[in-house]
Amino acid sequence: MHSSAVFLIEFGAIILGLGLLGRLAARLRFSPIPLYLLAGLAFGEGGLLPLGTSEEFVAIGAEIGVVLLLLMLGLEYTAGDLVSNLKTQYPAGIVDATLNALPGAVMALLLGWGPIAAVVLAGITWISSSGVIAKVLGDLGRIGNRETPVILSILVLEDLSMAVYLPVVTALLAGTGIAAGSVTLAIALGVAGVVLLVAVRYGRHISRFVSTDDPEKLLLVVLGLTLVVAGVAQQLQVSAAVGAFLVGIALSGEVAEGAHNLLAPLRDLFAAVFFVFFGLHTDPASIPPVLLPALALAAVTTLTKIATGWWAARRAGISGRGRWRAGGTLVARGEFSIVIAGLAVTSGIDSDLGPLATAYVLILVVIGPLTARYTEPLALRLTGGRGGARPAREPGAEREVSAGTGAGREAEAGREAEAGREAEAGREAEAGTEAETRAGTAGGPEPLAPGQETPVSRS
Repeated sequence: MHSSAVFLIEFGAIILGLGLLGRLAARLRFSPIPLYLLAGLAFGEGGLLPLGTSEEFVAIGAEIGVVLLLLMLGLEYTAGDLVSNLKTQYPAGIVDATLNALPGAVMALLLGWGPIAAVVLAGITWISSSGVIAKVLGDLGRIGNRETPVILSILVLEDLSMAVYLPVVTALLAGTGIAAGSVTLAIALGVAGVVLLVAVRYGRHISRFVSTDDPEKLLLVVLGLTLVVAGVAQQLQVSAAVGAFLVGIALSGEVAEGAHNLLAPLRDLFAAVFFVFFGLHTDPASIPPVLLPALALAAVTTLTKIATGWWAARRAGISGRGRWRAGGTLVARGEFSIVIAGLAVTSGIDSDLGPLATAYVLILVVIGPLTARYTEPLALRLTGGRGGARPAREPGAEREVSAGTGAGREAEAGREAEAGREAEAGREAEAGTEAETRAGTAGGPEPLAPGQETPVSRS
C-alpha cells in the first residue's frame, strides 16, 4: 500500500479513536486525558499496534498542541495581570521549588546516581505540566475560578524558571566549562526578558497590528505569529511554551476574544495529539523495574504539590474549597519533565533515570486530572467540611473571574450596580404598598362595583 495511504489511514484512525474516547469521557463526566495517554501506550513502542508512517507527523502535532495550549492560557489574562501576579506570588514559587524539587534530588542520591542526576531528577519532580493543567482547567470549567490566577502564577514562575534551569542542566550534562554555561544562561535570560518586556509594554501595538475583521486572516496571523515566536524561543534555549504564553499575554481586547474562539477547535485537536504522542514513546516493558521508586516519588510529590497550591491560595485570600482545588490541580507533570529526562538520557548519565522519569510522569499525568477533580470533595469529607473556609459565599461566587482583571472589575461593578437598582426598586415598591395600606386604613375601603377586582400593587 502506498505510504501516503497508510499515513491517512493511521492518522485518521487516531483522530477517530480520540473522538470516541472523548465522547466516552464526556458521558462519564471525566477528563479524557488519561484515556488519550492509554491510547498512546496501545499504539506506541511495545504496544498492541505500533504506528509506522504517521509517527513523525504526530510528533510535530504534539509540539503544536503544547504551544496552542499555552497560547490559549495566555489569552485569558493581560500583561498587567501577569506582572501583578508575579509580584505577589513569587514567595509561592520559592515554596513550590523547595517542596517539590527536594524529593527528586533526595531520591537520586539514595539510589546512588550522583549530584548531576540529583539536579536532573529535582527538575523532573519540580515542574508541573502546563499543558495538562491548561486542559484540565478547561475541561472542568475552572478558567474563571478565583484560584485560577494563583495556579497560573505558579505555572508561569515554573516555566520562566526553565529559562534558567535548562541551560544549567545542559551545561552540567555536557560537561562544559563555567564560561560556556554562563554564556548560554545569559542568552536564555536575555531572550525571556525581551519577550516579556515586549508583551508588557507593546501589547496594545501588537494587538492593533494583528487586528482584522476577517476571521481567516486573524487565524492565520495569530497562529503564524505564535509559532514563529515559539520556534525562536526554543532555538535560543527558552521554552517554546513560554514564548507562546507571552504571545497570548500580549494580545488583548477583541483580538484576544476573536483568536480564542477561532483557535479553540485547533487547540483541542492538537492537545489530544500531544497526549497520545506522550504515550507513544513509553515502552510498557520498561515501567515494572522502576515502578516501586516511581510510585513512592509520585506519592510524596503529590502531597507536596497539594500543599504548595493550598498554601499559595491561602496566602492569596482564597476560601477553603478553592485552596484544595488549587493544590489538586497542580499535581500533574508532563512535557517539561519529559524534556529534562530526554536531556539526561541522551547524555547517558544513568540507564535507569529515563524509565524512572517516564513511569513517574505517566503516573502523575494520569493521577493529575483525578486529583484536580476529587481533592476538594475528599479533603472536605476528611475534615468534616472544615477546609479553612471563610464565611459562606453566595452560590457561584467561587466561579467569578478575579477582580484583578479589567473584565472582572467591570463585571463586578455591573453586578453591584444591578443589585443596587433592584434593591432600590424593591424599597420604593414596599414604601408605596405601605402608603396605600395606610391610606386605605384611614379612609376605609371603597365599595366595589359589580365585577370590579381588588386593586393590587404593581411592585
